[in-house]
Amino acid sequence: MKKLSLWLTLLLSGCAGMPERVKPVDNFDVQKYLGKWYEIARLDHSFERGLSRVTAEYSLREDGGLKVVNRGYLAKESRWKEAIGKAYFVDAPDKGYLKVSFFGPFYGSYVIVDLDHDSYQYSLVCGPNTNYLWILSRSPEMEASVKDRLVAKAAALGFDTSKLIFITHN
Repeated sequence: MKKLSLWLTLLLSGCAGMPERVKPVDNFDVQKYLGKWYEIARLDHSFERGLSRVTAEYSLREDGGLKVVNRGYLAKESRWKEAIGKAYFVDAPDKGYLKVSFFGPFYGSYVIVDLDHDSYQYSLVCGPNTNYLWILSRSPEMEASVKDRLVAKAAALGFDTSKLIFITHN
């Protein structure tokens, strides 16, 4: 039983890690990050497969964490799909490194790799390894030069950007 507990602890803590070359942003201001973000691009995963018009909305929780509401449109079923989760800082709250959960006690990393520190208009986010990547924006469209820079940064960090799915919001 002790081995199982140790294995489960190691497995769950590993999900809150980050890719080797990734460093979370410093000088993060959670107040500026709150609100609605539009998914511009992502690497494909079963929990988002087939979704368009994907958004993420962040608000403060009473326990000091964040409430996370992810929403997307599943066209083949003509319906909206929504997931509500919670997130907490892994390190200091001025570092863009959180753990997020949509499924009870299971947490995954939410690492903000790049951010518009001036006006919080775009964000590059990854998970615990290079299979998870999102480009987010405050508006449904992103300036091509910004998008290209974020894609190039992700590629330099080891993400397979040739597999990015660019999201429609119409």
